[in-house]
Amino acid sequence: MRDGENRRSRRAAERSGRRAALSAHAARSATAVSEGVDVAREYARPATERAGDLFERYVAPLARVVSPLGFAIAGTALTLWVLGAAFGWLEASLGAAMGTLLLVIAIGFIVGKSEYDVALDLHRTRVAVGDRAVGAMVVKNPSKRATFGTTMELPVGAAVAEFRVPRLGPGAEHEDLFTIPTKRRAVLDVGPVRSVRQDPFGLLRRQVRWSDEYELYVHPKTTALDGSSSGFIRDLEGMPTSDLSNSDVSFHALREYEAGDDRRHIHWKSSARTGELMVRQFEETRRSHLAIALSLNLGEYGDDLEQAPEDFELAVSVAASIGLQAATEQRKFSVLSQSGPIRTDTGRNMMDGLTRVQSRLMPRRSVVNLTRTTAETVPTASVVFIITGAKTNARQMRQASMHIPLGVRAIAIRCGHGLNAARNNIGDLTVLTLGNLDELGVLLRRAAA
Repeated sequence: MRDGENRRSRRAAERSGRRAALSAHAARSATAVSEGVDVAREYARPATERAGDLFERYVAPLARVVSPLGFAIAGTALTLWVLGAAFGWLEASLGAAMGTLLLVIAIGFIVGKSEYDVALDLHRTRVAVGDRAVGAMVVKNPSKRATFGTTMELPVGAAVAEFRVPRLGPGAEHEDLFTIPTKRRAVLDVGPVRSVRQDPFGLLRRQVRWSDEYELYVHPKTTALDGSSSGFIRDLEGMPTSDLSNSDVSFHALREYEAGDDRRHIHWKSSARTGELMVRQFEETRRSHLAIALSLNLGEYGDDLEQAPEDFELAVSVAASIGLQAATEQRKFSVLSQSGPIRTDTGRNMMDGLTRVQSRLMPRRSVVNLTRTTAETVPTASVVFIITGAKTNARQMRQASMHIPLGVRAIAIRCGHGLNAARNNIGDLTVLTLGNLDELGVLLRRAAA
């Protein structure tokens, strides 16, 4: 029995040793392969960089001039020339000649030099959704000879507007006015203006840039809120708390002097009456500081993928309206989202930041996580606005409110087009339901009552 057990133990030990040896060999092999790949990459890096430089220097400019159809015609013509020369095919040679002739004619349309002075002017670089964004493009011929008519292109976001410039004499100029649609919140790149020469067949296309590029901010739509609508913004005295301070605005009581106390707070009359130094003690106040938490989680908005983006735009407008009111009243406020804080040093920077925010599905970054982050980031907040969508349920609202410190007023605003305006309470959390931006002021006055 013992001999059998010893043999089995030896065999098990041998198998374990072989497996360990194989694992070590595999690890060494993987390490060697990885090191080999790294070495090959280091040796190939100069060649790769050289190839990239050559591509940018020679191929990329050619690709900007020759269209895909032009490359197809050139390749076909080259192939037909080779076949005609190799096999004596007259048809192939004739087809190659026709393709070459098309390319030669196309080159004639794009060669030449034109001089223009182009001025691109946007009346305003920041507009609200629905406002008119008007601009002008002035093209002047600074040369001493006339220029032929040409086409000017103006990229606006993903679209391109075309303007036909007629023949211009020496010193003559041509002006075109344009209006940019502002139906949705966006940051649009306007320009640069470029002249375009292109053959009728669409084989070659030459572009020359004549102006700089501008950014047009289409800010979210907002609604005006009067002072009482914001409801929770206090003046300098703030909201008193139970914390005591040795230096603040609100007087609380007198106490005996202790080493280190500021002598400016000694109450001399009481000290003379009691025979001991007495200092004033103050009630610590909470300064007016609004925190606006805007949820970017698209899963909290709308019932479908078509409605959700519209509801999110309503939420952005709500955050912009509250923040703009705070900036107008010169109140301290912060705006946060799952993407991080938004600049609020000025109302303009806040509106620019809210113009850039984009919603997306965030299964692991809900409004609950956003509220916790907001409470940690803005510990001095006196009022917290939680802006989310209609799909956020009462359980999530309750979980979010648990992260709000005691003594801080918390208001959640559920945004969804078509919803009836309503006000409810979940514990200390005030929940407002908003279906139309124009109802925001009325709802805030209800919450303030």
